[in-house]
Amino acid sequence: MPAVFIVGTDTGVGKTMVTGLLARYLSESGLSVVTQKWVETGCSKKISEDIKTHLALMKKNLSYIKGYRSNVSPYVFRAACSPHLASSMEQRQISSGKIKNSFKILSKRFDFVLVETAGGALVPYRSRSLLIDLAKELHIPVLIVAGNKLGAINHTLLTVEAFKKRKMKIIGIIFNNPEKEKTAILRDNPRVVQSISAERVFGVLPRRKNHNVLYRKFLPIAKKIAKELKNG
Repeated sequence: MPAVFIVGTDTGVGKTMVTGLLARYLSESGLSVVTQKWVETGCSKKISEDIKTHLALMKKNLSYIKGYRSNVSPYVFRAACSPHLASSMEQRQISSGKIKNSFKILSKRFDFVLVETAGGALVPYRSRSLLIDLAKELHIPVLIVAGNKLGAINHTLLTVEAFKKRKMKIIGIIFNNPEKEKTAILRDNPRVVQSISAERVFGVLPRRKNHNVLYRKFLPIAKKIAKELKNG
């Protein structure tokens, strides 16, 4: 099952953008690629807003996932909070079986499935069940997206430890720059994280609003990720 589990060091660190950009690169490399969001909260629509962003970055529209909409976003909740709380508020329990089945359906149809998780590594979908453990059961390797700001060293190393504890394969780490941060911090975070964790840092993605400009900036990172995926 060629797939990547894309997780952030926190919410709002840019994993939606990274997921869509990587999907575009793999698609332009000749692969059939689909993105998936197992649980999205804070969304009033039936389909994940993050999935729509992925498609926009891929230069595709909703017709691309025709027949698979319920699989690409199995659970969407209105409340902007943790999946376990949002599901409780709507009295709709999240089924691990439904998530895993949706993933397997997409894996049979597409060459590659990119799964963007909700929030950080240890987000619960039920009071004592974590999304990270579903990824482990499905044997999906991990790509970490870190918000490149003050505190990123701690957040990223804790995220790495959570995956290492579960003996999950970490492909590498991408740092995503915020709009404002001290240059010394932006430069130091990736270096220190790579040194301490011994995990590969693919690069730093600058903040850009234009999707085409951002994609060009992402290309060197995408090529490194693709090479790592190919080498297994």
